[in-house]
Amino acid sequence: MHSSILSCDDLKAITGYQRAGDVSRCLRDQGVHVFEGRHGPWTTIELINQAGGLVSGDGEKASPSPEDIL
Repeated sequence: MHSSILSCDDLKAITGYQRAGDVSRCLRDQGVHVFEGRHGPWTTIELINQAGGLVSGDGEKASPSPEDIL
């Protein structure tokens, strides 16, 4: 699996919610694009950073590292 993909279990740990529906709602309310998979919601670090407005100094979207998440 690609390292920038965050599984439902990852998202549960990040948000503190235990139910998949609550995780999805929390992230969508914050502007994060969430995909619904067979094992629950998932997204990417890049989509979380995009929702947070992470951009580089020259105004271009930055290529975030895993440390940039949340």
